[in-house]
Amino acid sequence: MHKLELPATPMLCSGHAACPGCVEALSVRHLLAVIGPDAMAVIPPSCMAIIAGPQPYSSLRIPVYQPTLESSAAAASGLRRALDAQGRRDTHVIVLAGDGGTYDIGFQCLSSAAERNENILYFCLDNEGYMNTGAQKSSSTPHYARTGSTPAGKSTRKKNLTEIMAAHLVPYAATASVGYMDDMLRKVEKAKAMRGFRIITLLVPCLDGWGLPDDGGLRAARYAVESGAFPLYEVEDGSRYTLNHTRRTRPVAEYLALQRRYRHLDADTAHKLQTEVDQAWDRLERQISSSAAAPVH
Repeated sequence: MHKLELPATPMLCSGHAACPGCVEALSVRHLLAVIGPDAMAVIPPSCMAIIAGPQPYSSLRIPVYQPTLESSAAAASGLRRALDAQGRRDTHVIVLAGDGGTYDIGFQCLSSAAERNENILYFCLDNEGYMNTGAQKSSSTPHYARTGSTPAGKSTRKKNLTEIMAAHLVPYAATASVGYMDDMLRKVEKAKAMRGFRIITLLVPCLDGWGLPDDGGLRAARYAVESGAFPLYEVEDGSRYTLNHTRRTRPVAEYLALQRRYRHLDADTAHKLQTEVDQAWDRLERQISSSAAAPVH
């Protein structure tokens, strides 16, 4: 292990409105340290909007625009073009949106911005549900997870956003987790240096929505990766796949056992989830192998 050096003046100030132990605030604190002060953020209604707070009292040291829930990517596209018209082409436009505003309500604008290859960097802070309004399910919520709107457990699987965005042939689509900080910061640096549409989905376990103790967020983030439930990988130009954490070192059951939202599962259902994770991992490994074998043009 080594010490991470953050700027003396943080981009996310103390005193914000995140819950104690919030993984989302921890993730944003570090990604903003990489992005730096020459940036503007678009933040739709979400937990992050609460953490950032209302203007002019935002906890972020960069300008923040809060649009409607469905329009983040469109707002970021307009902001990018306005900055370009002013000659400020090096100012980064980032989006800090939740999974509800990305996988679901904001997906139309997101897909359109990706199709146009807008020069924005989109961060999906994926806590796998509408946590800001009572922990209802989203299309990012995993199979069988109990939420405020699926008290018996969600009956459908989690949408694979990274594969969908890779199918748009965007320059960069990746997953990351603050539980593996070096990998996350490297990906933010890499995406920052690129042009065009880039998206990084960060898993941010929600303490209340997942049923975790105040100090349990990082453990859940690590277990998700180590079990293969949330693989760390990146896709460049829709075709070059790289798996960043190549070994699964614990069963999915250990990841589920951390979370109250899975307490209702019996052994057979937990085994079904293990099978689903195994199948998804096998598909990803085939993508990796196919990518490595493909000729470079």
